[in-house]
Amino acid sequence: MPMTRLANSVVDAVVDRVEAVTEDVAKYLGSDLLFYRAGHPEALVAREAALWDPVLFWAANAFGAHFILAEGIVHVRQPDSAVAAVRAALPADPWSIAALHVVTTLTGSALLALALLQGVLDTDQVWAAAHVDEDWNMERWGVDEEVAARRAARSVDFRAAARVLTALNS
Repeated sequence: MPMTRLANSVVDAVVDRVEAVTEDVAKYLGSDLLFYRAGHPEALVAREAALWDPVLFWAANAFGAHFILAEGIVHVRQPDSAVAAVRAALPADPWSIAALHVVTTLTGSALLALALLQGVLDTDQVWAAAHVDEDWNMERWGVDEEVAARRAARSVDFRAAARVLTALNS
């Protein structure tokens, strides 16, 4: 069903609105998950850096996009040049942008979605990077069954979109 749902979305809501969907993905470049870091504990800071920094270095090398990182959740305006550089790399075909949109909204990161599309990270790496903080909390405090059920449902849609991106990239 997730693949069918995605296919129906492409036909019904994306084919005639590729630019609008692309703009929706591009909005995430102003507040991408990877820009907002924990200040402590040190082990979480290190884990975020290990999973997120390689994607930011890739974006800098591949697109010349240099983003500003912040500690905490206070919004930091990203350089227009960085946003524009990555925005220009977003795909223009309905299937790719639809799948990229699903991955972006489920991970909170257009950069992770684009890294998946371009084969920089695989599906499991993107999922782990998107959930580093949540995984950290589960390791410390245990699993909340309601949260786990929501995460499992999101994972199904994420993996369907990731399959589309991977197939389009091959």
